[in-house]
Amino acid sequence: MSISFLTKLKGLSGVNYWPPAACAGFKISHLSKDTREVDVQLKMHWWNKNVFGTHFGGSLYAMIDPWYCLMLVANLGKDYVIWDKAATIRFLNPGVGTVTAKFRLTEDVIRRIKEEADREGRCQPTFKVEILDAAGKVVADADKVISVRRKDKIKARTAAAKHVAEKNLPHH
Repeated sequence: MSISFLTKLKGLSGVNYWPPAACAGFKISHLSKDTREVDVQLKMHWWNKNVFGTHFGGSLYAMIDPWYCLMLVANLGKDYVIWDKAATIRFLNPGVGTVTAKFRLTEDVIRRIKEEADREGRCQPTFKVEILDAAGKVVADADKVISVRRKDKIKARTAAAKHVAEKNLPHH
């Protein structure tokens, strides 16, 4: 597999300068070579505090937003179209100091996603993520829904829909 986007971001000119990360203040603290493990940290700064002196919710969400989607892109390969589909975040406790989120993809999860997408044409797995403070207390948790579709099935479906539409057009 070629060098993934995440691996490129890990480099010196990578994630720390990627605008969404730089503005929110998060950084990758761990990235496995197989792109199946990503740890992200968010330190508190004056620009990511809310009016109550805790982490701004938008920064907490930003730190968890792209990772499962990008990890799946790196692990599933070019036969799939992968997008973030939906997310729900619940703010459970005030976040102060440095907070961390860990993202993990197992071989079994990757296999099940491929099998369903290959069989059904699409798959929408949901991943749970927790944001923890330095003491291990859960600051927020989230559900991330990712859309995984087979490229060849998208093309086939689009071609079939186009054929039906053309067939139903009035002829002059």
